[in-house]
Amino acid sequence: MKEIILLTISGEDKPGVTSTITSILAGFQVNILDIGQAVIHNTLSLGILIEVPQVSESSPILRDLLFKAHEMDMKVRFQPVGEEEYEQWVAGQGKSRHIITLLARKITAAHIAAVTDVASQHGLNIDKITRLSGRLSLGGESQEKAKACVEFSVRGASSDLSLLQEEFLRTASDLDVDIAFQEDNIFRRNRRLVVFDMDSTLIEAEVIDELAKEAGVGDQVIEITEAAMRGELDFNESFRRRVALLKGLDASVLESVAQRLPMTEGAEELVSSLKALGFKTAILSGGFTYFAEKLQQQLGFDYVYANKLDIKDGIVTGDVVGEIVNGNRKAELLREIAEREGVRLEQTIAVGDGANDLPMLSIAGLGIAFRAKPLVRQSAKQAISTLGLDGILYLIGFRDRDSLQ
Repeated sequence: MKEIILLTISGEDKPGVTSTITSILAGFQVNILDIGQAVIHNTLSLGILIEVPQVSESSPILRDLLFKAHEMDMKVRFQPVGEEEYEQWVAGQGKSRHIITLLARKITAAHIAAVTDVASQHGLNIDKITRLSGRLSLGGESQEKAKACVEFSVRGASSDLSLLQEEFLRTASDLDVDIAFQEDNIFRRNRRLVVFDMDSTLIEAEVIDELAKEAGVGDQVIEITEAAMRGELDFNESFRRRVALLKGLDASVLESVAQRLPMTEGAEELVSSLKALGFKTAILSGGFTYFAEKLQQQLGFDYVYANKLDIKDGIVTGDVVGEIVNGNRKAELLREIAEREGVRLEQTIAVGDGANDLPMLSIAGLGIAFRAKPLVRQSAKQAISTLGLDGILYLIGFRDRDSLQ
């Protein structure tokens, strides 16, 4: 009969606690079956599952641990574990694991309670909870720019993943937070390529609307856009009609519009971090190359694909040069770039806000609807609406303390 004991040591965090405890265990030739440690607000919690060798007895080990814990002003608890219970625990390895990521401006107990309740209702057991966002001062930055993120590592398999996703989406909407649910596999930890839509994603504007205002046809362009959203026009037809209304616009206006386009919150931080980590980045836009190339120069994107406005003698002709970058073309381009870079689709991330982004969001390993309309949010694998673009870093396990800025 093997003797297995779970040791739990807690108290004020200080250097040398783990070393001291394991040195005592080493003196009795103890085997370590599992070990985990966490520090929350300077309080240490150390758990060690040990197997006592048959040549030893547990009494001297526990006695020495009690004495040493007392000297260090720590508390220690011992819990026997039966062989059958232990083997059941071992049999659980290799089972389905997922990561739940909770993002908000400020995380409350109600948020944690809601997320964990949904998880438990679907038979998911939490193994680990990790705060990815940095420590916040009580008198720190404003609520509008604050970031908070907690990651849950869970095991188990839901009998209805689509229902689970629906409940997380509904909970996120009710509480004004974002909840991501991903399989914890090797691809999640090895993303290599990120592609972005531009309008209303990397920038907080729709460029064609801004150009239409300059051309004095803003209302007409909006009317066509709404017809396309109602499904009365496909993207290509609506796009050509809108561009045709720009005919006669002085091309010098493009620069003045480019100068006033607001960058989306977190865009610069996200792209610079991705590049520093070795990611390849691309803009796949149904907008215009003139503005996408400006962003490429500013942020350093590796690839840019968008629509080229036809300009002759300094005047916009109302036509587009070449193939229109619509939803299907975006998906094709994602595949092409991934193949060129030697990256599997499971290692890619796609970010967009519109229905024409859904084809690329659906084939990417991680498809993210960013500040999107409800229909797009419901159709995408993941969604972020409460934070800026740099919130995407949390979905790949990036912590604030890992910042390369």
